[in-house]
Amino acid sequence: MRSALVADLLDRCNFPESGTLVDCAVSGGADSLTLLILAAEAGCVATAVHVDHGVRSGSACEADLVADVARRIGCQFRALSVHVEPGPNLEARARDARYAVLPPGALLGHTADDQAETVLLNMLRGAGPTGLAGMRRESKRPLLDLRRSDTEGLCAAFGIEPFVDPSNADPALRHHRIHPTSNLFRVGCQSTDQCRSSEKTVYSHRYRQGCRRDI
Repeated sequence: MRSALVADLLDRCNFPESGTLVDCAVSGGADSLTLLILAAEAGCVATAVHVDHGVRSGSACEADLVADVARRIGCQFRALSVHVEPGPNLEARARDARYAVLPPGALLGHTADDQAETVLLNMLRGAGPTGLAGMRRESKRPLLDLRRSDTEGLCAAFGIEPFVDPSNADPALRHHRIHPTSNLFRVGCQSTDQCRSSEKTVYSHRYRQGCRRDI
């Protein structure tokens, strides 16, 4: 059963050829753990790269989780750390700091849920057509056609309990108000097909509005 699940998910991903050396950015959440597992199942020679920014207490436990999973599936593990000063835009600055130290070309675990979330955030910010197109489909994002339910299901199949960021439940953060666990996200994206086409729908809506203004 587990092999059938892996095969189904790999059919919807675009990993490099078997034998390719890859670095996988792995935070310890379901998406990034799935990235690592599927990279290994695809035959890639994968290294899990975990970046600890020290923002959350107990973050060392997340690194331990990633190291344990990497060891279980035969992958290498590398731990990096960055320092992020407290203050405004902490989440964005921590993300930028992580990206800055990741190896060039590192694979990222963004899913269709993240894509829909990005489009909705950009829409709320009043972004133009480029921003509303969401994240570009490129080789470093092999999971863009998977849903979070897929990644959580794979972790469960492997007997792995992924880390869950407690800030996902914080309604004070706009990013988390449209997280896949939020009501806004559920209303805005009810199916995988809607996730995949959300940027096209938003763009078409904006285009029609612009045409009406020009008439």
